[in-house]
Amino acid sequence: MSDTVPQPEVPEETEVEAEQATDPGLAVEPEYDPAAPAPLNVPRTLTGHADVDAQLERLGDADHLATDGHLEVYEDVHRGLRDALTALDARPGPPGPPSTYGTRS
Repeated sequence: MSDTVPQPEVPEETEVEAEQATDPGLAVEPEYDPAAPAPLNVPRTLTGHADVDAQLERLGDADHLATDGHLEVYEDVHRGLRDALTALDARPGPPGPPSTYGTRS
C-alpha cells in the first residue's frame, strides 16, 4: 500500500486553444449565458399619439438591462404615460364662461 495520492488528470489543451492563447488576434466566442439580458421581442403597436408611442418605445430600453435595472425604466415610462394622460384632461385655450347651472335669478 502506498501513501501517495494519485494526481487528477489535467486535460491537455487542444491545438485550437493553444493557438488562441498565443495569438490574441483570434477571438473566442463567448459562451451562451441564459441569465444574460435578452430582448423579449414583444411587438409594440403604435397608438398614433406621439407621447404615448415614445413611452412604449422606451420600454425597449429594459431589454438590454439586468432585471435590477428594469424598475427605473418602468417608473420612467409610467411617469411619462401619466403625464400624457394628464395632458389629455387639460383644456386648450382660455377657460370657458362660468357655469350658471344651479343658480337662481
